[in-house]
Amino acid sequence: MEASVPKVKFTEFRRGLQEGMSIAIGYSPIALTFGLLAKTTGLTLFETILMSLVLYAGASQYIALNMFALGTGAVEMILTTFIVNIRHFLMSASLNEKVEEDVPWKKAIYAFGVTDETFSVAATKTDTVSTGYLFGLNIIAYMSWVIFSGVGFGIGAGLPQVLQESMAVALYAMFIGLLVPSLKKSMKVACLALLAAAFNSIFVFSEMMSKGWAIVISTLLSAILVETVETLKGRGQMKE
Repeated sequence: MEASVPKVKFTEFRRGLQEGMSIAIGYSPIALTFGLLAKTTGLTLFETILMSLVLYAGASQYIALNMFALGTGAVEMILTTFIVNIRHFLMSASLNEKVEEDVPWKKAIYAFGVTDETFSVAATKTDTVSTGYLFGLNIIAYMSWVIFSGVGFGIGAGLPQVLQESMAVALYAMFIGLLVPSLKKSMKVACLALLAAAFNSIFVFSEMMSKGWAIVISTLLSAILVETVETLKGRGQMKE
């Protein structure tokens, strides 16, 4: 009986690896692009890989690159990435109800590896999810992101200097590519984007604050305003 327990855990871990392979493949071009842009933004190979190792959040890493290019301070960058990643608290709390009971340090490790994609895969399981499965699911996606970030940096280092400098435009193109599909699906997202852009423009052009703080405050104000309107609208519909 005791010998079968490690075997079961390894089987679950291997199943997580297999089901996470599609996520790893999907991450590879995005991480590759991140590494390439990190090189053209001015980060070193060590800094690029360290960011993927420690932060491990696609959208936040791209935002951090943009803020780094603008010369934003560390505090503003940390606050912005924290705000963008708040949803991970909710995802981890939700998974905690679905995953088998285990020691806190193991929960902390797999919670760090939770992303939108790995959460979606694990959350759709009908049965209780094992810790071994989550470790397998998360580690294959994590390795793909980190490795291809480094590969992308290497590709960027091999490009001519003129092309490296022009790649800064690709960073803004990436944000547009991420934003447009969401705008088409949700009016709420469109309102958030427009309000944040308006607030940021006012703060920057009036020189009320630095570009970094303008991004942080604009994000918070637009989110609070939209959620307040949504809440009031919901209460009005309930009264009717």
